[in-house]
Amino acid sequence: MTERTADPARAPRTPHHPGPDVGAGLQPLGRLRADWPRSFADRLTAPLPGVRALARLAREGSVRPRAEALRDIPLLPFEPGPLPLAGPDTLAVTWAGHASWVLRVGGLTVLTDPVWSRRIFGTPARLTPVGVRWEDLPPVDAVVISHNHFDHLDAPTLKRLPRDTPLFVPAGLGRWFVRRRFTRVTELDWWEAAELDGVRFDFVPAHHWSKRTLLDTCRSLWGGWVLTDAAGRRVHFAGDTGYGHWFAEIGGRYPGIELALLPIGAYDPRWWLSDVHTDPEEAVRAHQDLGARRMAPMHWATFVLSCEPVLEPLARVRAAWDRAGLPREDLWDLPVGGSRVLAP
Repeated sequence: MTERTADPARAPRTPHHPGPDVGAGLQPLGRLRADWPRSFADRLTAPLPGVRALARLAREGSVRPRAEALRDIPLLPFEPGPLPLAGPDTLAVTWAGHASWVLRVGGLTVLTDPVWSRRIFGTPARLTPVGVRWEDLPPVDAVVISHNHFDHLDAPTLKRLPRDTPLFVPAGLGRWFVRRRFTRVTELDWWEAAELDGVRFDFVPAHHWSKRTLLDTCRSLWGGWVLTDAAGRRVHFAGDTGYGHWFAEIGGRYPGIELALLPIGAYDPRWWLSDVHTDPEEAVRAHQDLGARRMAPMHWATFVLSCEPVLEPLARVRAAWDRAGLPREDLWDLPVGGSRVLAP
C-alpha cells in the first residue's frame, strides 16, 4: 500500500475556531508533530462541567438507568451475519456495536473506533456481543480513531492489530500509539487530510472533549472523519459529539455525503450530556445539516453510559425521521452485526 498526505479543499473559516494553516503540519505515516499545543481546551464548544454541575450530579444520583430502564435488554437488535463482499467500487458498512464499524470503501477495510472488548474501564459489560467476530474480519487496511475516551479507544482491541496497520488519529494522540509500537501513525488536526491507496481521510470537528487520565484533560483533540473514495463518494463518521454548528460547516466543505454514521444514545440527563452527546432528534437534525443522503445510527445498544431506557434511542430516532419527512429507506437503522451495501 502507498500513502500520502493531502490538503483539504479550502473554504471560508468560521469565526468560532479558526482552522490551521492547511498547507502545514500534515504528517507522513510514522512521523509525529512535536509542536501541538499543550491543550486543546480552546476547541471546546461549551465549558466542561464545573463545581455546581458536579454538586447537582451528586444530589441527583447516578447517570446509570434504573432497573425498569434495563428490562428491554433481551429485545436489543442483534443479528450478526457474514460480511458482504466488497470490491473497489462498493461502499459497504457493518455495525459491530457502539461506534465500531467495519467500513469497506475504495477496496479498503477500515475500522472505526474499534472496541471488541466485553468490558471497558468504568462501565458495565456489553449489553450485546460484538456484531463481527474478530477472526471473521478481513485484513484491516486502516483504523480511524475519534478521541481517547475508553469506549472509543480500547487498548486490548488495538493490541490485536499488526503494528504496521495504518492508523489515523487526532492531534496530540499519536504518541499513545507509538508507545505501543505502532509504526504507521498519521496524526491530524481539524480540516487536515491524508490519503491511503486512493481513499482520502479528512479529520473534521466534533462537539466533544478528551480525557483518559487525571492529568490529560483536552491534551489531545477529538473529532470525526470523512472518508472519500476515488469516485468521490463520502462517508461521515461522527465519532462522539453533541449537536452544533460544525455539522453545517462539514456539509458545506464536503458536499454529497452518501452516508452519515451518527450517535443517538447516551443522552439522558440532558442537562449533563447535551453539550457532548446528541439525542436522537438532534442526530436527525445533524444529518440534515450535513446534507447527507442516508443516516446509520450508532452509539447505543452496546454499553450502559447514561439513564435512558435501552430501546428508547431507536424508537425516538425512527419517530424523528418520520416527522422530518425523510425517506424510510434512507434510515439504515441496523441491528448490531447488520450490514448494508451501496453498489455503484
